[in-house]
Amino acid sequence: MADKPVYITHEGKKKLEEELVYLTTVRRREVAEAIRSAKEEGDLSENSAYDEAKLQQGFLEGKIQQIEAQLRNAVIIKSNGNGKSDTIGIGSTVTVLDEDFGEEETYTIVGSAEADPIDGKISNESPIGMALLGAKIDQEVTVETPGGSVVYKVLKIN
Repeated sequence: MADKPVYITHEGKKKLEEELVYLTTVRRREVAEAIRSAKEEGDLSENSAYDEAKLQQGFLEGKIQQIEAQLRNAVIIKSNGNGKSDTIGIGSTVTVLDEDFGEEETYTIVGSAEADPIDGKISNESPIGMALLGAKIDQEVTVETPGGSVVYKVLKIN
């Protein structure tokens, strides 16, 4: 089964590459040192420091594999050049009006690897991201949430 594409900006790819370098050089060395130090304490059957270090090693290796897979399947989100588009796509920054509350919100649609809702970056796979993809200015989209339907009106696309 083929891995699915990971949509990511140049900036996001660079951050993942930097994190991978840190994890494979600095963190691996730190965890290896913690394991070595715990082994020197003697009996491994009742050595909680050794167990903890091995657990950290497992999490670290899992994170490294995850980042490597994301980079291997990365599809770089390219700007459309002039920054203007008439439809929302991955990489678009969109301003919408929440019609229930009368509040404007601005989101950038990114791949799931870069999603950071607090920073206004929402995944193309999130309910809001999926509803907005393909929408045009002045179009209303309905997003199904656990709390009910929310209607957004597209005000601006960059």
